[in-house]
Amino acid sequence: MGITIVDYIVFFVFITGTILFGISFYSKNKSAKEYTEAGGRMPGWVVGMSIFATYVSSISFLALPGNAYIGNWNSFVFSLSIPFALWIAARYFVPFYRNLGSVSAYSFLEERFGYWARVYASCCYLLTQVARTGSVLFLMALPLHTMMGWSVPAIIVIMGICVVAYSVLGGITAVMWNDAIQGIILIAGAVTCVAVLLFSMPEGVSRAMAVAMESDKFSLGSFGLDLGSATFWVTLVYGIFINLQNYGIDQNFIQRYKTAKDLKSARSGTLFGGLLYIPVSMFFLFIGTVLFVYYKTGGTLPDGISGDAVFPYFIVHGLPTGVTGLLIAAICAAGLSTVSTSINSGATIILADFFRHKRTLTAKQDMLVLYGASLVLGILGIALGFAMMTVQSALEAWWSLAGIFSGGMLGLFLLGFLSKKVKNVHAAAGVACGVALIAWMSVRHTAFHSYLTIVFGTIVIFLAGFLLSAIPGLVKRTSDFK
Repeated sequence: MGITIVDYIVFFVFITGTILFGISFYSKNKSAKEYTEAGGRMPGWVVGMSIFATYVSSISFLALPGNAYIGNWNSFVFSLSIPFALWIAARYFVPFYRNLGSVSAYSFLEERFGYWARVYASCCYLLTQVARTGSVLFLMALPLHTMMGWSVPAIIVIMGICVVAYSVLGGITAVMWNDAIQGIILIAGAVTCVAVLLFSMPEGVSRAMAVAMESDKFSLGSFGLDLGSATFWVTLVYGIFINLQNYGIDQNFIQRYKTAKDLKSARSGTLFGGLLYIPVSMFFLFIGTVLFVYYKTGGTLPDGISGDAVFPYFIVHGLPTGVTGLLIAAICAAGLSTVSTSINSGATIILADFFRHKRTLTAKQDMLVLYGASLVLGILGIALGFAMMTVQSALEAWWSLAGIFSGGMLGLFLLGFLSKKVKNVHAAAGVACGVALIAWMSVRHTAFHSYLTIVFGTIVIFLAGFLLSAIPGLVKRTSDFK
């Protein structure tokens, strides 16, 4: 069928509305607290939708259907790990961070281990967010290039400018309200696509499910103990560690805990946003499975279309007029919500952990730093999006960068949170050991699946720091490490 003028109108209305709505919050940002915490007035459902929209990027919007199309539902095991991390977050992390005097998630590390730990975590976080922004912009541009015919560089620049505009001017309030709207568009797009697919089945829904079952498309993976492949257990453990990292030390999530109007709203929003991802991820995987059946039992694909490219092809050629525009808008919504969050949270860290550290700034100076930092982070993200065009696999490059930059943060946080005996030098030694292992596993082929890199790295950091602290007389003075 192809893209029609109606689809373009739907897409441009979405983009224009997103920018104008975000910019409309500019006049409300009179202080850093408003810009970074929304004045602590956000209702729980907005907090939840913002957490959900931040969690779902354009990568997962396309990767999950692609994984289910070529494989099975092993990726859903990651979603099954979320409730455990959510329970820990709602019970311990949310009240812990809301009681911190700083909006930065890493001020706690300075209290426990000294300023070096705060700077380490902050720098790792900023590097991760710039890498994330560039990766998401590039991976969002690929399907839009395929569907709309625009050049990849042009899409990166246009989408980058759009998200930078409302992120810089609107602050966290604009980011979160746009997240809520974009989350609704995401869900509407996924549900609509499933409905269209099911009604398009040549031999009916029951036959489609039978074909999927015969092809073992609903399998969650092997239940064996092989650590070299993505078995059920490897994926589950990986998901637990990643989600503990997300809800325990990721500024994107911690900042949302602080925006809620009270503890109850923060907890309910966290649970709502996290649990909402589970059925939505199921929808995305179901789309991939039904696409497999659709093209196996009657539909035809051109040569060269496979894997992650199947869903974008169906969006353009298999959906009714207008619905195609909605799905393109949904892909953009997934990317914009992720990038805007990274920009705002990164600017917050730059202000709280560097410019404000042991100095007092005026309200005007606070805002200048936040505006400037947001703009710079956005520009760096766009630049990295261009750099991603030169790598063989942007998704693998992002995973490697994220593993190296953020791999040591969870272990360091757990050392400070769970053990009072661990001192500065023990934590520093543990981080050095863990990051070395993470870097080695990220660049070298090992007998273990790549999912286990962050798992082993976190365990090594915690155990090394904890065991060193148990050796009597290992260190007499630790003040030098502050």
